[in-house]
Amino acid sequence: MDAERTSAPPRLGRQDCLLALKLPIPARIPLLYVILGVLLAISVLPMYFYSAQIETMNRERLKTNEMLLQNTVTRSLADEISQHQEALRMMLANLSSSIQVMMLASPSGTDLSAQKLLTPELRAMLEHFVSSSNDIAYATLLNADAKGVSAGRIEPDAFLQRELERAYQAAREGRIYSGQPLMVGSGKSAHTVMLVSSPIVVDKRFLGMIGSVVDMDYLVRRLQQVNQSGLMPYVVDSQGRLVAAAITQYATGQDMTHFDIVRSFVDEGAKAQLAATREFAIRNENDNDTTQMLGTYSPVTSLDWAVVVQKPREEAYRGIYEMQRTGRLLAWLAVFVCVGLSIFSARRITSPLQVLAESSQAIARGDFSQRVHLKSRTEIGELATTFNTMSEELEQFVEDLKRAADENKNLFMGSIQMLAGAVDEKDPYTRGHSDRVTKYSLMIAEEMGLDSGFLEILRVSAQLHDVGKIGIEDRILKKPGALTPEEFEIMKTHTTRGANILRPVPQLREMLPGIELHHEALNGRGYPYGLKGEEVPLLARVIAVADTFDALTTNRPYQRAHDPLEALRIIQSISGQRLDPGAVAALLAVFQRGEIRIHKSLTLAIPLETAAPAPVPLPVPPQTPDPLTAEITRT
Repeated sequence: MDAERTSAPPRLGRQDCLLALKLPIPARIPLLYVILGVLLAISVLPMYFYSAQIETMNRERLKTNEMLLQNTVTRSLADEISQHQEALRMMLANLSSSIQVMMLASPSGTDLSAQKLLTPELRAMLEHFVSSSNDIAYATLLNADAKGVSAGRIEPDAFLQRELERAYQAAREGRIYSGQPLMVGSGKSAHTVMLVSSPIVVDKRFLGMIGSVVDMDYLVRRLQQVNQSGLMPYVVDSQGRLVAAAITQYATGQDMTHFDIVRSFVDEGAKAQLAATREFAIRNENDNDTTQMLGTYSPVTSLDWAVVVQKPREEAYRGIYEMQRTGRLLAWLAVFVCVGLSIFSARRITSPLQVLAESSQAIARGDFSQRVHLKSRTEIGELATTFNTMSEELEQFVEDLKRAADENKNLFMGSIQMLAGAVDEKDPYTRGHSDRVTKYSLMIAEEMGLDSGFLEILRVSAQLHDVGKIGIEDRILKKPGALTPEEFEIMKTHTTRGANILRPVPQLREMLPGIELHHEALNGRGYPYGLKGEEVPLLARVIAVADTFDALTTNRPYQRAHDPLEALRIIQSISGQRLDPGAVAALLAVFQRGEIRIHKSLTLAIPLETAAPAPVPLPVPPQTPDPLTAEITRT
């Protein structure tokens, strides 16, 4: 027993027990735990506050966007009404001018007598005016004795007759009259009309009045289109009375000032020049409840009207409320996804690999100067060294490619210029023609705001536009006199010859339309295919204007160079018929700024638009080409 007691292990003390219970300290902390702990500490709260801030910002932006939408819609409708009214007044002015011209040409004098009112020509003119627009329902012509002739698809009732009397009194005072909207007809055939009139005055002497009744169905249809987007649009006059609405709930002439937005416009009166947006409440007649609304009005200053749109605020801001709910849900979802992805990614990604990934992305973006600075004796370190070597070789390779590309481009452009020069040298009278046409074409295209890619295509196409003349015989190309019809037909083949010469070169495929089609005309009388309007590519239309201008302003053995101003007037006269109006306008703008100089500095003393003669069609006879076409073709 004593021996057993002697050999028993010693009893442990309390402190020894506590030391034995301590957990072992790991040699390293797993990267997974580090990433997870950091993300939990810095992602949840910042993301919550960030989402709240974004929600507030987006809420204000959505409110602003809704107001801006209403402002844009009302402003657009107001502009359309003003433009429609201005177009009608111009039509009345043109009709008045036509009547005055007819009276001046009449041997019986300029008085608008009752006998003249019965002439078939005058009635036909009035009927043509009514039929020229679906919006004109009725028109009348009254002389100084209030006698007249009329045409249209409606008969004036008592209300419209009173409007005609007011319009006649305004005409005697020399004023243009825009009447109040009236409802004519009944039932489904009822529609809103408005009277617009203009006086006829010759040598400050009142001869009569032209009155036109405008059908407002065009405005109702436009308002109905806007109504489909969820807005309630309508138009009111300066007194707040309804002019037109998208729904039949309101009638023409109804007082709309019970809407605060309309009352605001009426209270502003003549000071209402800008659009205004405000929130207001309307009372529901059924349950005496109120609905909060958001509305905007934009004045139509030419008529003292206003276009109004309104929408329940709950519907207007519905996107805001949905955004709030969705934003909060997505914020919490993002937190959980972030934690889950962190656990998943931390097991597979290490910081060296992240460095390599970022460097690879930089190389993918074209930045070959990136290097990986990573000290590691593992395979990752070897990979980093290999990566840096690859980056250096790629950087040198890309530099070599860029240098070779620049040399190829310079060689290509030099070859193009030499080829164009060879064409010009073949005809000594057109020396430098390709360079000038290229310069003018680029000026026109830049003025039209065309992009840089189009300019590069245009540069080559314009330089080579006459390359087909290489295949034209010298006896035709250098002939000092006018070409025979047979020679003219041969000369016209230079467009297709040039395209056929260059078509085998894939790099020049985009330039072929300008080479093959630069002698096409908008009216279809060009060659080689007789294309019309938009069928002619923009590339060819720009070159055609530049080619025509150079043809008119350079000396030839068969014609003297035109003065630049005269050349521009000729070009204006065929704008829209042979030449593209946009390109012609760009050429005029460039010339007026003095960027085009021919022999000496020239500037325009007066605007070309007012000095130019009326456009004259230039037909091409089947046997003998007209001088302008021949002149351009020879170039």
